[in-house]
Amino acid sequence: MLNKAQWKSAKILVAGNNFGCGSSREHAPWAINDFGIRAVIASGFADIFFNNCFKNGMLPVVLPEEQVRKCMQDANAGKELEIDLPNQVVILSSGEKLKFDVDPFRKNCLIEGLDDIGITMKKDSAIAAFEKKRDDVFSFLKGIELAKV
Repeated sequence: MLNKAQWKSAKILVAGNNFGCGSSREHAPWAINDFGIRAVIASGFADIFFNNCFKNGMLPVVLPEEQVRKCMQDANAGKELEIDLPNQVVILSSGEKLKFDVDPFRKNCLIEGLDDIGITMKKDSAIAAFEKKRDDVFSFLKGIELAKV
């Protein structure tokens, strides 16, 4: 369906239950992201796919089946859906708001645009302090190349 003109610039994909089943690698969310999709709405997701979505900056939204069908009706009619992540709602074209849950940590990462490296870099000063302390305590290790296994 993404090859149809009306959905060429879609940012939200509305899908069926257990979406991503069989997608045990990050390549599935990568491919969907390559189409420009930034969120997927479904009544359920395969666990690995669900987790890989967050790692790749994509929001998987879980809604009850009847609410997913409302989203699908809007999409099929060419109407726009909106996702308000800070308030955790999907907004239908009618203005109806469908509440969804998302882990607070993952929500923050998506809002701030943080991946695993970005999260680590936020701890840069703590890492630098640890490395300095390590160098001071184990100064005899400075300059020694550790054996390669």
